[in-house]
Amino acid sequence: MSHKVIAFHYKLTDVSGATLDQSEANEPLAFMTGVGQIIPGLESVLVSMLKGDKRRVEVEAKDAYGERDLGRILNVKRNQLPEGDVKVGDMFHGPNGEVVTVTAVSIDSVTLDANHPLAGQKLIFDVEIDTVREATKEEVAHGHAHGADGQHQH
Repeated sequence: MSHKVIAFHYKLTDVSGATLDQSEANEPLAFMTGVGQIIPGLESVLVSMLKGDKRRVEVEAKDAYGERDLGRILNVKRNQLPEGDVKVGDMFHGPNGEVVTVTAVSIDSVTLDANHPLAGQKLIFDVEIDTVREATKEEVAHGHAHGADGQHQH
């Protein structure tokens, strides 16, 4: 399978129109197709676009970060977390390396959510393609894009 590197600018909003992220004033985001570097619902549209194309892409939760999984929310004893002030919104690495977010705190326990913060949400991307090119042999070997021009150094 041939891999391409696509670099694009984007503005990500939720269904209410609130901006969640954007590449404005930054380098375009570059990814290599077919290796899972970006959410599948966005990649499936970008692969058919050409340099200079602009488009609004609406991605359902199942094709983005998935639906919220209540099984990934757990309560732990306060003393199982690092010393110090723990507050809602704090993030920690869980025992399996996943990132967990504190969603509730009481005197004795803390609720942690291992779902991605955007799980369960429909995402809206306004995108513009900056570059489309064949991936280099080095990028394919490494399993990721090395930037829009392929010259990224490790």
